[in-house]
Amino acid sequence: MLYSEKVMDHFQNPRNVGKIDDADGVGEVGNAVCGDIMKVYIKVDCGIITDVKFNTFGCGSAIAASSMATEMIKGKKISEALELTNKAVVEALGGLPAHKVHCSVLAEEAVRAAVNDYYARRGETPPA
Repeated sequence: MLYSEKVMDHFQNPRNVGKIDDADGVGEVGNAVCGDIMKVYIKVDCGIITDVKFNTFGCGSAIAASSMATEMIKGKKISEALELTNKAVVEALGGLPAHKVHCSVLAEEAVRAAVNDYYARRGETPPA
């Protein structure tokens, strides 16, 4: 089988889909080669990510990676979200085909962009 059960589950039943109108941080990334675009919205309260939503225009792997990434940062400290790696997303999904690993990289970059936007809006520098 090309895709794991977890990939199929997160593709067919994605978690945290949508938009947060009053988001504390928004990150948008895209890959011109494959055409995937991801947008991640985060809501932060007392340094904790209390809500996270995403909109992804792309393939099933991109949707699954976005869904998993949002699940992995929800409830975490904002600084911990910066530690999310595409490898962790791939592992949590039970693997991705080699030609689809870029989707997990996009998910990592979208989360990072949303967190960086959160810090920028507050006039703060993200932890290194």
